[in-house]
Amino acid sequence: MTRSRVRPALFGLLGLFALAAAVDLLSLAFGFESGHAVAKPLLMPLLAAWAALRGAPRLLVAALLCGWGGDTLLLFDADAAFLAGMASFAAGHVCYLVLFTRVGRSRAGALLLAPCYAVALITTVVLLRPDLPAELRLPVAVYSTLLTAMACTATARLGPVAGAGGALFLLSDTLIATGVAHWPQPPRPDLWIMLTYIAAQFLLVRGSLGERRQEPERADSRQVLADPG
Repeated sequence: MTRSRVRPALFGLLGLFALAAAVDLLSLAFGFESGHAVAKPLLMPLLAAWAALRGAPRLLVAALLCGWGGDTLLLFDADAAFLAGMASFAAGHVCYLVLFTRVGRSRAGALLLAPCYAVALITTVVLLRPDLPAELRLPVAVYSTLLTAMACTATARLGPVAGAGGALFLLSDTLIATGVAHWPQPPRPDLWIMLTYIAAQFLLVRGSLGERRQEPERADSRQVLADPG
């Protein structure tokens, strides 16, 4: 596809993603469940198509499609669907982790992040455990570990944009977990879950694409240093 055709397609896909996000959030704000059921499954395919058109690596597209699987499964009110949705999101976090390791680079202060995220993970899992159904305790602990590792790696390897996405993803799923544990929730919790989730996925994509664009520049700089003449 030529550049003259790519640009309108990019704007179109991003506009459709923004429209689907607005419909979804407004539907949740006003209790319109049908609107949420229609808009939610459209979000990640549109974001994945936009990312792919911008030259996203396959792992990034795969992570978003895993998110789409999780989004769709969580629309069904059944324990099996919840577990399958969690597994789909977990697969997405694995894709993100591998991607961040490949395209990112170690950053100053990265070593300070791991203990902070580890404390947050242990505290959350320990506090939630007594209030979770017994069959969910191990899956939630495993999933939380993958999610926390993804969020930490996003900041440590890609920087603040992807790092903010990882942190928001962690917040979104923590809201889900506290809801399952029947902890007190803010008004319209599903609205806050989806708002933080949509922002998280978009920021992870932007951070990943931005880091990937910098790879050739760093490679050129290393080549110049190695062969100055």
